[in-house]
Amino acid sequence: MSGGSLTGGGFAQAEGDAMASEPEPPPQTDGPDSGRGEADKPGSQPKQAAGSGPAPRPAADPSLAPQPHGPGQGPQPSGRTSSIWHPRLPSRKPPKIIRGHGATVHGQIEDWLADEIAAGRLAPGDRLPTEQDLAAWLGVSRMTLRHALAELAQRGLVTRTVGRNGGTFVAAPKLVQDLTILAGFSEQLRRHGLVAGARVLAAAQIPASPVVSAALEIGPGEPVYEVRRLRLADGQPILLEHSLFPAERCPGLLDYRLDGSLYELLEEKFGQRPYRAKESLEPVAAGVREAEALQISEGAPLMLVERTAYARSGVPLEFARDLFRGDRTRVVVWTSELAGDL
Repeated sequence: MSGGSLTGGGFAQAEGDAMASEPEPPPQTDGPDSGRGEADKPGSQPKQAAGSGPAPRPAADPSLAPQPHGPGQGPQPSGRTSSIWHPRLPSRKPPKIIRGHGATVHGQIEDWLADEIAAGRLAPGDRLPTEQDLAAWLGVSRMTLRHALAELAQRGLVTRTVGRNGGTFVAAPKLVQDLTILAGFSEQLRRHGLVAGARVLAAAQIPASPVVSAALEIGPGEPVYEVRRLRLADGQPILLEHSLFPAERCPGLLDYRLDGSLYELLEEKFGQRPYRAKESLEPVAAGVREAEALQISEGAPLMLVERTAYARSGVPLEFARDLFRGDRTRVVVWTSELAGDL
């Protein structure tokens, strides 16, 4: 099986898969008389000179002539299993698909493609073959393949676009949010070599609600600083932050720049930095406002991380509810039998 080649962002079929085309008709030969005469008049039939060869073959119907392929187009489907696959995977055979009770075909295709992505054999930005070609190569229906691709898109492993340059592409790797070690979002991104950004959506002093006052261990109605921000990774929206800080423990917080690391700001200006935190995770769906801010579809999966962060002294410094994009982040937590073994 010959591998395809990546051209212009798409896959070009191997020549061996092209359909056989009709041979070009032989060119029409001129008769011995080259001047204009009766044969040149409209509607007249050319006269055959004595002793000449057989009558010239009439010109072929242009609609029957082989048509050249446009840029990036391959030959029409031949009905055979396509040999198209990724150029870095030459001569690959389709995965073995088990058809039987308890095993769904689309689930097996989803798992296989996910493994190829995880192993790096399909890299971010790679374009998969068309649904028709890939389904033929796998030996499944297009509906089955679409089901598998839709699940991969839901998991954030591929992106699907429509239009002239559309298709299915391997998505960028997810950002790993390690909750084992307490670190701010900016520090987490620096570990991945990404540039952290923040867009302040709201910043105000408000009275603490019963839930907030309980988490921060202050009286109900006491002043807290509310900071809402959209966090960016290399300019792309990743999460919505909603943080609340007790005003008495960081007075004048809102007078400083709030588009950087708030944890570093707490340490630099107030001599306090979160040392440990209690965090709870809950999957939720994006509402209209969250979808608009994070540039995702309404109802898209989000991970809600609710956090109460404490100083080394045990005093609460922050109560937060962060919404992470489910398609761009992965939460990791290390566990052990004893906390001291971490």
